[in-house]
Amino acid sequence: MTIAGALRTHLTRLACALAMLAAAGAASAQPVTVTDVLGRTVSLPGPAKRIVLAQGRQLNALGLLHPEPLSLLAGWGADHQRQNPDAYARYRSRFPGIDAIPTVGDGATEAGFSLEKTVALAPDLVILSGSLAGTRHGSGDLVLRLEAVGIKVAVVDFYLKPLTDTVPSLRILGKLIGREQQAEDFIRFYEDRLGRIARRLEGARRPSVFIHAHAGGPECCSTPGRGTFDDFITAAGGSNMSAPLLPGATGQISLEQLISSDPEVYVATGGTHMARLGGLVLGLGVPRETAAAGFAKLLAQPGISTLSAVRNRRATAMWQLFNDTPLHVVAIEALAKWIHPERFADLDPAATLAEAARFSAIPLDGTLWLDAPASGQAPARP
Repeated sequence: MTIAGALRTHLTRLACALAMLAAAGAASAQPVTVTDVLGRTVSLPGPAKRIVLAQGRQLNALGLLHPEPLSLLAGWGADHQRQNPDAYARYRSRFPGIDAIPTVGDGATEAGFSLEKTVALAPDLVILSGSLAGTRHGSGDLVLRLEAVGIKVAVVDFYLKPLTDTVPSLRILGKLIGREQQAEDFIRFYEDRLGRIARRLEGARRPSVFIHAHAGGPECCSTPGRGTFDDFITAAGGSNMSAPLLPGATGQISLEQLISSDPEVYVATGGTHMARLGGLVLGLGVPRETAAAGFAKLLAQPGISTLSAVRNRRATAMWQLFNDTPLHVVAIEALAKWIHPERFADLDPAATLAEAARFSAIPLDGTLWLDAPASGQAPARP
């Protein structure tokens, strides 16, 4: 081949390569339209590249769909570091720039959200949780305030109605960030696990279950009402003892109420946020010995130790932060084993967690639940 011919061949290949890159770029910039969990239509000119997470905890879901979720963030709520320090530490280890991401509020309330800071970050999308977005359509509504200054808003939720909103929320996020296939892969895994549980529960009796949230702190007893862990209990074949007692998603009952109700299954929840209160510590990176020692201390407390569930070795524990992540499928499996051991002897939540870790941007190691103490391992008295 002559030099001129070789040059023409090279230029032709280069032109083809550039055309392919241009086509790929055009494809990635195709308009995106979704319907969020409030039924609102949200349209973007292309997948979002500068996202503000009004609640930082939504990173729990984003990190299941994108291998580098922090690369998409223009800003976020400060709640992730405060409420989920174990996961935050893992993100910081893998993505050292995490501390430089600007915060736009406390991530807890609409009043704590800064519209001014958000506007200054020029995001192409703000993602709100259902609890922040609300359902109001008045002048105080956060959705309307953002839209009034020209900012696109999408509402997703994994907390208030997890069994209703998790799958739609994953699809919404997947489409908005251009990771639809990853979202569908996780949804298939998620629905397969829940379907397996539902099929085995046909005709089953529903034992009473008490969730002792943030257990071991100075007050007893915080517990879920409707939604959140109540949905998990229902999916696992139980009946939430507290649901008829509380008007909202969470609330407080007295220790006396717990003792008199005497649920068949007792489930304590905890996290690394409970360490400073002397409460139950579970979570990412928490050694099993640490979690087990705290659990034994809790079960030996006056009142708690008198429960039938404790005496019958039907007292267990799990990570509180299962309550706002699609990883709650693991929690539901654990609950199903605890509530109906005769139906789910072969169910392996640890294997399900290992499978979920394939999707996760961070390691999912640590102690996220504890089964009831074995016979002969009664908790030591304080």
